[in-house]
Amino acid sequence: MNMKTEPSPASKGVLLYVEDDENLGFVVQDTLKRHGYTVHLFRDGKDGLKHFNQNHYDLCLLDVMLPDKDGLSLAEDIRITNSKVPIIFLTAKGQPEDRIAGFRAGGDDYIAKPFSTEELLLRIDAILRRTREQAHDPAGHDVYTIGEFTFDNRNKVLEHAVETRRLTKKEAAVLRLLAMHQDQVLPRELLLNMVWGDDSYFLGRSLDVFISRLRKYLRHDERVRIVNVHGIGFKMQVA
Repeated sequence: MNMKTEPSPASKGVLLYVEDDENLGFVVQDTLKRHGYTVHLFRDGKDGLKHFNQNHYDLCLLDVMLPDKDGLSLAEDIRITNSKVPIIFLTAKGQPEDRIAGFRAGGDDYIAKPFSTEELLLRIDAILRRTREQAHDPAGHDVYTIGEFTFDNRNKVLEHAVETRRLTKKEAAVLRLLAMHQDQVLPRELLLNMVWGDDSYFLGRSLDVFISRLRKYLRHDERVRIVNVHGIGFKMQVA
């Protein structure tokens, strides 16, 4: 599915909405659209993650109990690549321990079902107003230091004293994940799902090719290594 995330001139923002209840999803989506939002609705967590990685969203509305990938896992995966996008959980699980789990997974707000659409709209407006006020320097938060390298993900540029290289979109996406989590093992399945939206065997071979390329690009600093952790995934180390 090809989607444009650019809001119309009158749009108040683009929202990712993941809800497997077809009737509720339609009602909430329609309400939000009538109040000026552009809303992309998906029925399962895996599909929601795929489209999140392919588009820009101003806010995410996530049900907790979803097929394929539950809302908490979806939020945790979203947080790996985007620490700032607001996340609101909409769920029938409203016990204190459920709310705690939601906030620990990276949620900014937690609304128990059944809920008032008026309350939902007020909370969305408040969170977006706050996050937009805080986003005073959006250009300065996507640059990473990797040993002697500087990686500008926004412009897809890897810079070293010896050479400057422009990366492809997927090369940059893989390097960004590794750079964000230096000295941490990133599971192969997670890298594949975050970059390609799938973890099939065929794409796994593609990931190996991209890792080999990145190792070549990083060869000018012998302290930088991308380690293959057998049976699990990859880890970037800077000695």
